[in-house]
Formats: sequence, structure tokens, C-alpha cells
Amino acid sequence: MRAFSDLAQRLHLARMFPLNAASMLLVTSALAVAPATYADDHVTLLTNWYAQAEHGGFYQALATGIYKKYGLDVTIKMGGPQVNDVQLLAAHQADFMLGYDFQVLSGVESGIPLTTIATSFQYDPQGLMTHDDVSSLAGLKNKTILVAGNNLTSWWPWLKAKFGYSDAQVRPYTFNLQPFILNPDVAIQAYPSSEPFQAEQAHVKSKFFLFADQGYPPYSATIVAMQDTLKSKPDVARRFVKASMEGWKSYLNNPAPGNVLIKKDNPQMSDAQLAFGIAQLKNLKLVTGGDAGTLGIGAMTDARWKKTAEYMISAKLLKPTTDYHQAYTLTFIQNAKVMP
Repeated sequence: MRAFSDLAQRLHLARMFPLNAASMLLVTSALAVAPATYADDHVTLLTNWYAQAEHGGFYQALATGIYKKYGLDVTIKMGGPQVNDVQLLAAHQADFMLGYDFQVLSGVESGIPLTTIATSFQYDPQGLMTHDDVSSLAGLKNKTILVAGNNLTSWWPWLKAKFGYSDAQVRPYTFNLQPFILNPDVAIQAYPSSEPFQAEQAHVKSKFFLFADQGYPPYSATIVAMQDTLKSKPDVARRFVKASMEGWKSYLNNPAPGNVLIKKDNPQMSDAQLAFGIAQLKNLKLVTGGDAGTLGIGAMTDARWKKTAEYMISAKLLKPTTDYHQAYTLTFIQNAKVMP
């Protein structure tokens, strides 16, 4: 501030007296010592659903100034059932989106240059919720399983192959818990922070089985960008990854700042559900488990991507000729090293 004050005084004097060579040199010197200011790089992140605990790290990085610390001016836009996130990303309406391995691999197969640069969750949070008399996923062969249509071409083929289920067991899931509540022989697809919370609120005892515990390979809530964005803004991508991972670490330690912004974007999100969701994130070690323990939050590996691609190929969800290596890069997360 002192440099700017001195500069103003010198310019005022210059207007009062004619400038000679010496005075011109004085003004030029004052300009040289004035500190330069630069605008933060603006970044837009598109989430994969309405604001919730599963997005907490990103909201936390925004709320606590972590993004600002890394020279980023971040806008978070909510996704939802009517939002075509890939289309918006490809049109550069967003710089990054929260994606899913199957989605990115299928995009690469179709010629869409998507690239995953980090992950929020070491495991896909997807699972099945059952009544409390079920001891394992293997015990569902004679029960009805409610599955939404899009999941019939993602994890359902894996479940069938793993546990010997049949398509005859499937009924549509309409995101209504009543069939589960009323029928003890019904199991239902579930997210750990959603359906189990609803069952608890309805005083129905339930169990949640995470597919990843049985070897289901994909990551989830990944950071995805277009390849041209990564080529033109590599330093922005590097800083965004680093700051976001710091945001996740901060959120798990003290989620209050991030929760304020989550509830602002999604007023339907209650404190009780946020608390339940955070407890599940910690209990299942979605952020801090797996390779995050040794490589840092957000870590990915070639081996895991290979397993996901191999599963998709075996389930005829991906052509064998697809180069799955194009779907991800470890360049931006390897040096982040935000340890849990």
C-alpha cells in the first residue's frame, strides 16, 4: 500500500509542475516499484448430483479459502437428473466435472476426449441395502432386487456374474422406499448416505453391502476434464487437484464450513442427513482408504483402471479395441501428496 501512496503523491506533483527528464525518471521509478496484481484463474466445476456430503471436499475448499490460496476463483454448479454433464463439459461450459469411470471409458470409446485426473473416492459408494436378516450378498438369490435402468448396464452384470443372480429377480427401482419397507424379501440399490438414512428415519432395520468390498473396481466422484483443457491449462488443473484434495482432508476434520455452502445450494439437505453421510464416508473410508493411505487422497493407479476396463470388456460394456489408457492420467495427482 505504501508504494501506491507514494505513486499518487508523485503523480499529483507532476501535474502541478512541468516534467523535465529528471522528474520523468522519478515517475517511471515509482511505477516500477508498484506491486503487480493478478486475477485468480476462474474455474467452473460441475458436480454429478444435487449438493450433498459426497461433494463436501469441493465445497470445503471453496468455503475455507483453499481454492483462493492456490489462485483459483471456483464456481460450483450442481448436476442432477436433467443435466447432461459430458455435453456441458465438451462445450466448455465447465472446466471440470465429477464423473465415473464407466462414463469416461464409454466416452473414450465414442471418441470424446475425456480424461480423469484424480478421484474423490477410492471405492464406488454403490451397494445394496437389505433387511437385517440377510448376512451377505450371496443370500439374495431368491429375493427381489430393485435396480434403476441405468445400472443394468453398469454394476448389475458384475453382481450376476459374482453371485449367480438372474434377471428374473430384477424389478424397477423408482427411488421410492415403500416396496422395501413393506416387503422383507426385497433388496434395493443404495447409496450409503441416502437409502440407509431413509430406512433409519422410517425405523426400519437394514444392512448395507458395499460392492467394492467384494472387488467391484471403479473409482467414483472423479475429477474429469477435456484433453484440450489439460493441454491449455495444465497448471490450473494441477492447482485445482491439489486444492480439492486439501479440501477433502479439511472437510473430514471439520465439515461445518463446507456444509453451509452445500445447504445453500441444496436447501433440502438437512443437518441430520449431512451428518449421516459424513459418518458413512468415514466408516467406509471412501476418501482415505485404499491407495490414499500411502499415495495420498485422490490417488489412482494403473492397476485399478486396468481392472475396470477388463470388467467392462468382459461384460460387453466396452469394446476390446478401446485404449483405456486414454481415459485417465496420473500426472496431476501423483505430485499432490495430500496425506489423510
